[in-house]
Amino acid sequence: MKAFSGLAQSALAHKALDGKTKELVALGIAVAVRCDDCIGFHVKAALEHGASEPEVTETLGMAIYMGAGPSVMYASHALEAFSQFAKDANAAPVTRPEDSASTGSPAAQP
Repeated sequence: MKAFSGLAQSALAHKALDGKTKELVALGIAVAVRCDDCIGFHVKAALEHGASEPEVTETLGMAIYMGAGPSVMYASHALEAFSQFAKDANAAPVTRPEDSASTGSPAAQP
């Protein structure tokens, strides 16, 4: 665990990418590898780093693109987590992809 902790500290250090970007990358990976606990952790961390709903949905679009069909199902878990954490933080509610499908919003497209 000590080695993993060192790896995590190195990966999370602010270098070329800021913390928000790193959390969005981690969220995309979590969706693509279908890790529910990781999704919740990285959604919360992304929100704490100032990630907006459009940034999260664009990240999820990339995860779906890279992770194929099963990632669609796990992306909905990430949106639900964002909605819950945003509600706790008194943030604006989340617009789900199915809500924007009729408007042709890019968020509704993988």
